[in-house]
Amino acid sequence: MAHLRCDFRSDAMAMNTSMTVILPEKTDLSQVPVVYLLHGLEDNCTGWARYTSVERYAREKNAALVMPEVQRSFYADMDRGLPYFTFIHDELPEICRGFFGFSARREKNYMMGLSMGGYGAIRNGLKYAENFGCVIGLSAALVHDTWKDADNSAPIFTFRRNYYEAVFGEYDKVKGSDKDPKALLLKLKEEGRPVPKMYLCCGTEDGLVTANRDFRDFLNENGVDLTYVEGPGKHDWVFWDTYIKKVLDWLPLNRTGAGINSGNVK
Repeated sequence: MAHLRCDFRSDAMAMNTSMTVILPEKTDLSQVPVVYLLHGLEDNCTGWARYTSVERYAREKNAALVMPEVQRSFYADMDRGLPYFTFIHDELPEICRGFFGFSARREKNYMMGLSMGGYGAIRNGLKYAENFGCVIGLSAALVHDTWKDADNSAPIFTFRRNYYEAVFGEYDKVKGSDKDPKALLLKLKEEGRPVPKMYLCCGTEDGLVTANRDFRDFLNENGVDLTYVEGPGKHDWVFWDTYIKKVLDWLPLNRTGAGINSGNVK
Protein backbone atom coordinates (compact mmCIF):
# COMPACT_ATOMS: atom_id res chain seq x y z
CA MET A 1 0.00 0.00 0.00
CA ALA A 2 1.04 3.58 -0.61
CA HIS A 3 0.69 5.78 2.50
CA LEU A 4 0.56 9.46 1.64
CA ARG A 5 0.30 12.71 3.57
CA CYS A 6 -1.20 15.11 1.04
CA ASP A 7 -1.13 18.90 1.60
CA PHE A 8 -3.34 20.89 -0.76
CA ARG A 9 -5.49 24.00 -1.05
CA SER A 10 -9.21 24.17 -0.29
CA ASP A 11 -10.94 26.95 -2.18
CA ALA A 12 -14.06 26.52 -0.02
CA MET A 13 -12.07 27.33 3.11
CA ALA A 14 -9.56 29.64 1.40
CA MET A 15 -6.67 27.87 3.09
CA ASN A 16 -4.28 24.97 2.81
CA THR A 17 -5.26 21.73 4.51
CA SER A 18 -4.19 18.08 4.66
CA MET A 19 -5.37 14.52 4.27
CA THR A 20 -3.88 11.09 4.79
CA VAL A 21 -4.47 8.71 1.89
CA ILE A 22 -3.82 4.97 1.68
CA LEU A 23 -3.79 3.51 -1.81
CA PRO A 24 -3.53 -0.01 -3.24
CA GLU A 25 -0.46 -0.62 -5.36
CA LYS A 26 -0.26 -1.84 -8.95
CA THR A 27 -3.96 -1.47 -9.66
CA ASP A 28 -6.35 0.73 -11.60
CA LEU A 29 -7.51 3.21 -8.97
CA SER A 30 -10.66 3.96 -10.95
CA GLN A 31 -11.85 0.45 -10.05
CA VAL A 32 -11.07 0.35 -6.33
CA PRO A 33 -13.62 1.08 -3.59
CA VAL A 34 -12.98 4.34 -1.73
CA VAL A 35 -13.71 4.78 1.97
CA TYR A 36 -13.85 8.34 3.31
CA LEU A 37 -12.74 7.81 6.89
CA LEU A 38 -13.48 10.71 9.23
CA HIS A 39 -11.57 11.42 12.44
CA GLY A 40 -12.90 12.31 15.89
CA LEU A 41 -12.88 15.46 17.99
CA GLU A 42 -9.41 15.05 19.51
CA ASP A 43 -7.65 13.74 16.41
CA ASN A 44 -6.58 14.86 12.97
CA CYS A 45 -6.05 13.26 9.57
CA THR A 46 -3.35 10.94 10.99
CA GLY A 47 -5.37 9.37 13.82
CA TRP A 48 -6.85 6.36 12.04
CA ALA A 49 -3.49 5.37 10.55
CA ARG A 50 -1.55 5.93 13.78
CA TYR A 51 -3.80 4.16 16.27
CA THR A 52 -5.36 1.29 14.29
CA SER A 53 -4.23 -1.34 11.79
CA VAL A 54 -6.51 0.12 9.13
CA GLU A 55 -3.78 0.14 6.47
CA ARG A 56 -3.39 -3.61 6.83
CA TYR A 57 -7.15 -4.10 6.79
CA ALA A 58 -7.47 -1.96 3.64
CA ARG A 59 -4.76 -3.99 1.94
CA GLU A 60 -6.78 -7.16 2.50
CA LYS A 61 -9.74 -5.50 0.72
CA ASN A 62 -7.75 -3.72 -2.01
CA ALA A 63 -9.48 -0.50 -0.93
CA ALA A 64 -8.42 3.14 -0.86
CA LEU A 65 -8.83 5.21 2.30
CA VAL A 66 -9.15 9.00 2.43
CA MET A 67 -8.78 10.65 5.84
CA PRO A 68 -9.29 14.44 5.73
CA GLU A 69 -8.48 17.11 8.32
CA VAL A 70 -11.34 19.11 9.84
CA GLN A 71 -10.16 20.28 13.29
CA ARG A 72 -13.05 20.36 15.86
CA SER A 73 -15.72 21.37 13.37
CA PHE A 74 -18.13 18.39 13.59
CA TYR A 75 -17.81 18.37 9.79
CA ALA A 76 -20.21 21.32 9.71
CA ASP A 77 -20.29 24.66 7.98
CA MET A 78 -19.63 26.25 11.34
CA ASP A 79 -21.80 29.10 12.53
CA ARG A 80 -18.64 30.88 13.66
CA GLY A 81 -15.87 29.19 11.74
CA LEU A 82 -14.99 27.53 8.47
CA PRO A 83 -17.26 25.72 5.97
CA TYR A 84 -16.04 22.18 6.57
CA PHE A 85 -19.26 20.53 5.42
CA THR A 86 -18.95 22.23 2.04
CA PHE A 87 -15.31 21.19 1.89
CA ILE A 88 -16.02 17.53 2.70
CA HIS A 89 -18.83 17.12 0.20
CA ASP A 90 -18.30 19.65 -2.58
CA GLU A 91 -14.50 19.69 -2.77
CA LEU A 92 -12.85 16.64 -1.27
CA PRO A 93 -14.22 13.90 -3.58
CA GLU A 94 -13.54 16.03 -6.66
CA ILE A 95 -9.99 16.76 -5.49
CA CYS A 96 -9.38 13.06 -4.82
CA ARG A 97 -10.75 12.07 -8.22
CA GLY A 98 -8.43 14.61 -9.81
CA PHE A 99 -5.37 13.45 -7.87
CA PHE A 100 -5.97 9.70 -7.92
CA GLY A 101 -8.58 8.93 -10.59
CA PHE A 102 -11.18 7.46 -8.22
CA SER A 103 -14.60 6.48 -9.51
CA ALA A 104 -17.62 8.69 -8.77
CA ARG A 105 -20.01 5.71 -8.86
CA ARG A 106 -22.14 5.34 -5.76
CA GLU A 107 -21.29 1.68 -5.33
CA LYS A 108 -17.58 2.55 -5.17
CA ASN A 109 -17.85 5.22 -2.45
CA TYR A 110 -18.47 4.80 1.29
CA MET A 111 -18.65 7.31 4.15
CA MET A 112 -17.47 6.32 7.61
CA GLY A 113 -16.26 7.97 10.81
CA LEU A 114 -15.78 7.65 14.54
CA SER A 115 -17.29 9.83 17.28
CA MET A 116 -17.45 13.37 15.83
CA GLY A 117 -16.62 11.77 12.49
CA GLY A 118 -19.47 9.31 12.96
CA TYR A 119 -21.88 12.23 13.13
CA GLY A 120 -20.18 13.79 10.10
CA ALA A 121 -20.41 10.58 8.10
CA ILE A 122 -24.08 10.05 8.95
CA ARG A 123 -25.04 13.63 8.15
CA ASN A 124 -23.07 13.72 4.90
CA GLY A 125 -24.23 10.26 3.86
CA LEU A 126 -27.90 11.10 4.40
CA LYS A 127 -27.72 14.60 2.95
CA TYR A 128 -26.07 13.29 -0.23
CA ALA A 129 -27.33 9.72 -0.17
CA GLU A 130 -27.06 9.32 -3.94
CA ASN A 131 -23.24 9.52 -3.65
CA PHE A 132 -22.56 6.76 -1.12
CA GLY A 133 -23.34 3.06 -1.16
CA CYS A 134 -23.08 2.70 2.62
CA VAL A 135 -22.81 4.98 5.64
CA ILE A 136 -21.12 3.92 8.88
CA GLY A 137 -20.87 5.48 12.33
CA LEU A 138 -18.57 4.07 15.01
CA SER A 139 -19.48 5.45 18.45
CA ALA A 140 -21.19 8.30 16.62
CA ALA A 141 -21.35 11.57 18.54
CA LEU A 142 -25.03 12.26 17.93
CA VAL A 143 -24.98 15.31 20.20
CA HIS A 144 -26.37 17.86 17.74
CA ASP A 145 -29.64 18.19 19.65
CA THR A 146 -28.68 17.09 23.18
CA TRP A 147 -27.15 20.31 24.55
CA LYS A 148 -30.36 22.22 25.28
CA ASP A 149 -29.44 22.66 28.95
CA ALA A 150 -25.68 23.09 28.49
CA ASP A 151 -24.05 26.23 29.90
CA ASN A 152 -20.52 27.61 29.83
CA SER A 153 -19.37 26.26 33.20
CA ALA A 154 -18.14 22.85 32.03
CA PRO A 155 -14.41 22.35 32.74
CA ILE A 156 -13.85 20.99 29.22
CA PHE A 157 -14.67 23.61 26.59
CA THR A 158 -16.10 21.10 24.11
CA PHE A 159 -19.02 20.53 26.51
CA ARG A 160 -19.84 24.22 26.82
CA ARG A 161 -22.82 25.84 25.17
CA ASN A 162 -20.72 28.49 23.43
CA TYR A 163 -18.71 25.74 21.70
CA TYR A 164 -21.84 23.99 20.40
CA GLU A 165 -23.27 27.31 19.23
CA ALA A 166 -20.04 28.17 17.43
CA VAL A 167 -20.36 24.88 15.54
CA PHE A 168 -24.11 24.43 15.02
CA GLY A 169 -25.67 27.85 15.65
CA GLU A 170 -28.63 28.49 17.94
CA TYR A 171 -30.06 25.35 19.51
CA ASP A 172 -33.65 26.01 18.42
CA LYS A 173 -32.57 26.13 14.77
CA VAL A 174 -30.77 22.77 14.72
CA LYS A 175 -33.60 20.30 15.25
CA GLY A 176 -35.37 19.67 11.96
CA SER A 177 -32.59 21.28 9.92
CA ASP A 178 -30.09 19.55 7.65
CA LYS A 179 -27.80 19.31 10.71
CA ASP A 180 -30.30 16.85 12.19
CA PRO A 181 -29.77 13.28 10.83
CA LYS A 182 -33.33 12.28 11.71
CA ALA A 183 -34.73 15.17 9.66
CA LEU A 184 -32.44 14.24 6.77
CA LEU A 185 -33.72 10.66 6.73
CA LEU A 186 -37.35 11.77 6.80
CA LYS A 187 -36.66 14.11 3.89
CA LEU A 188 -35.04 11.29 1.91
CA LYS A 189 -38.12 9.14 2.40
CA GLU A 190 -40.49 11.99 1.56
CA GLU A 191 -38.63 12.65 -1.69
CA GLY A 192 -38.45 8.97 -2.59
CA ARG A 193 -34.66 9.01 -2.83
CA PRO A 194 -32.59 5.89 -2.10
CA VAL A 195 -31.45 5.47 1.48
CA PRO A 196 -27.95 3.98 1.82
CA LYS A 197 -27.32 0.88 3.86
CA MET A 198 -26.12 1.82 7.33
CA TYR A 199 -23.93 0.31 10.03
CA LEU A 200 -23.75 1.64 13.59
CA CYS A 201 -21.69 0.28 16.45
CA CYS A 202 -20.94 1.45 19.97
CA GLY A 203 -19.29 0.12 23.11
CA THR A 204 -21.57 -0.79 25.98
CA GLU A 205 -19.40 1.29 28.36
CA ASP A 206 -19.40 4.31 26.03
CA GLY A 207 -21.25 7.41 27.23
CA LEU A 208 -22.69 7.79 23.72
CA VAL A 209 -24.42 4.41 23.69
CA THR A 210 -27.80 5.83 24.73
CA ALA A 211 -27.82 8.30 21.82
CA ASN A 212 -26.80 5.52 19.43
CA ARG A 213 -29.58 3.25 20.67
CA ASP A 214 -32.08 6.04 20.20
CA PHE A 215 -30.91 6.57 16.61
CA ARG A 216 -30.97 2.81 16.01
CA ASP A 217 -34.61 2.69 17.08
CA PHE A 218 -35.47 5.63 14.84
CA LEU A 219 -33.79 4.01 11.82
CA ASN A 220 -35.53 0.70 12.45
CA GLU A 221 -38.91 2.44 12.79
CA ASN A 222 -38.32 4.01 9.38
CA GLY A 223 -37.33 0.81 7.60
CA VAL A 224 -33.65 1.57 7.02
CA ASP A 225 -31.41 -1.35 6.04
CA LEU A 226 -29.39 -1.13 9.26
CA THR A 227 -26.78 -3.30 10.93
CA TYR A 228 -26.42 -2.29 14.58
CA VAL A 229 -23.79 -3.85 16.84
CA GLU A 230 -22.84 -3.31 20.45
CA GLY A 231 -19.96 -4.92 22.25
CA PRO A 232 -17.80 -4.54 25.32
CA GLY A 233 -15.78 -1.36 25.05
CA LYS A 234 -15.29 2.29 25.84
CA HIS A 235 -14.86 5.40 23.71
CA ASP A 236 -11.32 4.50 22.69
CA TRP A 237 -9.03 3.15 20.00
CA VAL A 238 -9.19 -0.41 21.36
CA PHE A 239 -12.87 -0.51 20.42
CA TRP A 240 -12.40 1.32 17.10
CA ASP A 241 -9.52 -0.88 15.94
CA THR A 242 -11.66 -3.95 16.61
CA TYR A 243 -14.72 -2.59 14.86
CA ILE A 244 -13.11 -0.95 11.84
CA LYS A 245 -12.02 -4.47 10.87
CA LYS A 246 -15.58 -5.74 11.34
CA VAL A 247 -16.97 -2.85 9.29
CA LEU A 248 -14.56 -3.41 6.41
CA ASP A 249 -15.54 -7.09 6.43
CA TRP A 250 -19.20 -6.02 6.28
CA LEU A 251 -18.75 -3.61 3.36
CA PRO A 252 -19.00 -5.04 -0.18
CA LEU A 253 -15.32 -4.38 -0.91
CA ASN A 254 -12.93 -6.26 -3.15
CA ARG A 255 -11.33 -9.22 -1.48
CA THR A 256 -8.35 -9.73 -3.74
CA GLY A 257 -5.65 -7.98 -1.70
CA ALA A 258 -2.49 -9.91 -0.93
CA GLY A 259 -1.53 -10.70 2.62
CA ILE A 260 1.41 -9.03 4.31
CA ASN A 261 4.55 -10.97 5.15
CA SER A 262 8.20 -10.23 5.88
CA GLY A 263 9.47 -11.16 2.44
CA ASN A 264 9.78 -14.13 0.14
CA VAL A 265 9.43 -16.75 2.86
CA LYS A 266 9.04 -20.34 1.73
